Amino acid sequence: MAERIYPALVAARLRGQASYRLSFALDLVAQVIAQSLELVVILVLFSRVDALGGFSVREVLVMYAIAGVAFGFADLTAGQLDDLPNYVRSGTFDAILLRPLGSLPQLMVSDIRLRRLGRVLAALVVYGYALATAGVHWTPWTVLLAVTAPLVGAVIFGAIWVVAATVSFWLVDSRELANSVTYGGSAFTSYPITVFSGWLRRLFAFVVPGAFVAYYPSLALLGRPDPLGAPGWVSWISPLVAVASAAVAGVLWRFAVRHYRGTGS
Repeated sequence: MAERIYPALVAARLRGQASYRLSFALDLVAQVIAQSLELVVILVLFSRVDALGGFSVREVLVMYAIAGVAFGFADLTAGQLDDLPNYVRSGTFDAILLRPLGSLPQLMVSDIRLRRLGRVLAALVVYGYALATAGVHWTPWTVLLAVTAPLVGAVIFGAIWVVAATVSFWLVDSRELANSVTYGGSAFTSYPITVFSGWLRRLFAFVVPGAFVAYYPSLALLGRPDPLGAPGWVSWISPLVAVASAAVAGVLWRFAVRHYRGTGS
């Protein structure tokens, strides 16, 4: 039953957005501009310096593009979880639990907004340019990595979104706290982790774990050793990190839902 209901819900949402073509087009352009502004920031930085954290502008653009595509896909599929605090406070989540469907998939298909593809499209353009100019040594493995890295990063971002959203079950207003991890993680992953230091690097690179979204896949694509001294195989384990992150997110979500008592309890 679920395999028919979820596509139907998504299709209904998409048809509703497609009926307002001008609004959709404007929203899409706004998303492209928002993603491009982040690119402008990087280019402005490189107008003042030759390297950032030990990486050239084309190498940083590879990281930026992978992070941008990954975050765009994650925002498209999991960004709806930003509304979970409102669902919990208003009691709407109770109604979700009454339906014979998984609570998390229901939330993820509740408000898919195609305009978020604007971020993906803008980042994909930069990705193509960066891969063509960064001096990547192409082999079957690097081709596979180039194709899958943004998708793997999207899984990691999605898992981060789920974990951040579960805070809503214990805190009254947790939106800003969750956003600091999700949207803050997007900003973090767009740059080499070598530009950060101390607890910030350890938190967003390995606890969150943002370093495996774009930094380590970029090192593998560029054939570069990690300036921080990690062994070479670490640059290739992002898929394993994504699987582990998704598993942790699933366990934490189920734990939170089991202990949810509703607004009237």
